[in-house]
Amino acid sequence: MHVYIAFFVPTGLLAGTAILGICIQNYRSHILDKLDILFFSQTVSNVFLILLSLTIAVRPAYLQVSYLACGTLSFFFNLGYFSSQFLLLVIILSLWLSRCPPQNALIGKAHQSPKVCVGFVLVCSFCTALMLSALLGIENYQEETACQLDPLFAWPEYEIIKFTLGFCAPSLAELLFSILAFVKETQAGRYSSRKNSQPRLPVLAITASMLACRLFYNILILARTSLKIKGDAGTAQNELIMNIAEVVLFCESCTSLVILLFLHPPYRTTLLNTLKNLTTSCRRRGGNQALEIQENQTGLCEMR
Repeated sequence: MHVYIAFFVPTGLLAGTAILGICIQNYRSHILDKLDILFFSQTVSNVFLILLSLTIAVRPAYLQVSYLACGTLSFFFNLGYFSSQFLLLVIILSLWLSRCPPQNALIGKAHQSPKVCVGFVLVCSFCTALMLSALLGIENYQEETACQLDPLFAWPEYEIIKFTLGFCAPSLAELLFSILAFVKETQAGRYSSRKNSQPRLPVLAITASMLACRLFYNILILARTSLKIKGDAGTAQNELIMNIAEVVLFCESCTSLVILLFLHPPYRTTLLNTLKNLTTSCRRRGGNQALEIQENQTGLCEMR
């Protein structure tokens, strides 16, 4: 936990801030690509999850809040969880459609309008998170409880629907479209202009990272569901492993931002150029100050 708070959180927030800054700079320069809009939205979603992860800093203890506050926290967590998963699916689908143009006019218009895709993802994420909030089974809203992001008092249907809509279905779709995009690229040949090159490597790396981390998390979610169905509250060891799974889940959000920043060539180039300009500016400023000090010393010597 301390390693996550001390290392992963600052690293993820710095990478997210850099990506958002680069996207804003591209927007002001009128060179914002449609994939940049999707990456911008994905970054906002991951940064949102990282900020929510600060609520687990008290572990192994739990937040003592009312059932209503716990349900609200769970809603926003699920909103970020679903939106980041769905946005990655849209990014992969966009890469595939760039290789295989759609025959349907409606799909083609949606593909050319990433803002519509982002809006659709947000609506789907909001509705799914709201549906899960209805499955929390809250009765006494003002009573205090030990709060988790996926509350222990939720009905078993909560975990089943979250696994199905938040991991199983989108992950299978991501794998399918990733394979189709790879096959299409192989058939079309490896040649592509630098201007039209697609960020396949960072997207595949992010997909692999998300799949591995969320697979571990969802396996434990299903294990907890089986205990609920049996009427077993679980042991302290079960809760410890679940806490570790939550940390792994949030580490994935931080890792995805770092992967995107350093493996996506335009973002990496912009970051390196910015650091180079800052270094050059600092050196010039230091050189000017040294020259002024030398001139002042020379003037004092002449006066003497």
